[in-house]
Amino acid sequence: MTEVGRPETPDPAGRTVPRTPDATPATVAAARGEAQCHPHHAHRVTVDSAHGPLAALRAEPDEDAAAAGAPATALLLPGYSGSKEDFAPLIDAIAAGGIGVLAVDLPGQYESPGPEAESEHRPAALGPVVAGIVAAEAAGGRRVLLLGHSYGGLVARATLLAGAPVAGLTLMDSGPGELPMGRRRTTLDVLEPVLRRRGVEAVVELRDASGEWSSTDPQVLALLRERLRRSSAAALLGMGDALRAEPDRTAELVAAVRARRVPTLVVCGIDDDAWPVSVQRSMADRLEAEFAAVPGAAHAPNVENPPALLDVIVPTWRTWLRDQLG
Repeated sequence: MTEVGRPETPDPAGRTVPRTPDATPATVAAARGEAQCHPHHAHRVTVDSAHGPLAALRAEPDEDAAAAGAPATALLLPGYSGSKEDFAPLIDAIAAGGIGVLAVDLPGQYESPGPEAESEHRPAALGPVVAGIVAAEAAGGRRVLLLGHSYGGLVARATLLAGAPVAGLTLMDSGPGELPMGRRRTTLDVLEPVLRRRGVEAVVELRDASGEWSSTDPQVLALLRERLRRSSAAALLGMGDALRAEPDRTAELVAAVRARRVPTLVVCGIDDDAWPVSVQRSMADRLEAEFAAVPGAAHAPNVENPPALLDVIVPTWRTWLRDQLG
């Protein structure tokens, strides 16, 4: 398995050769345990989209640490039932590495309104919406590094397939298609009829009763409850259905990243319990993408071991930006 922080990439002859990522300057330590409530210096903003304004967190890059060329922004997409706050432990360190941050709620998540039709929350429908955000960033002279976590990874893939002008793609704890059978998919099966018949509040009550949040810090727990209550039932239902039905579009993505020479990274927690690590590694091989597994993390290295995740993504992204000037 690839050494964390030093991803590998296949050369044109098919051999795997090591790449030495650019060093990360002046990074800010990301503490464990604070999760979605980790302090940061991002500003709360709204971003225009085809589905209306989306709530977001934006942090400007440290200009002294920025790579040569046009400025870069990491556009971060959360997973099912997630929000922009899932990236709180990463924001300041990414910005300190010379890369701006724009973390968004997807339409219907937490503080962002969304369409009423469940089908509008599937990856194929959300991809063009996010592509519009990428285009706006690019029109402002920024190179966009797109990262999607879990369900957000399926949306990030659809964004690139919709023609978004991204400078790099990172799929984090996300697979090639539908969520495999296991605890997480069973949970979706159980929650779906409850959500349809009794609404979001009943889902909050079920999660409380399950003990799923029992070991969570009280401040974080309050945020998790609040954002679930404020999320759209249509969004949760549409995303949940898509997680059980999304086709494997890796072949399409392979063609797109090759044709447009988009550098790609697949990264996951070494103990991911959603898509098996072996499946994500195989997807990376098909994409000829760099791959890294983060120790001490399962499905959410962004909150479970942010320092180790940052050791992978920031140097890799800086290397991509540097190589694009060659």
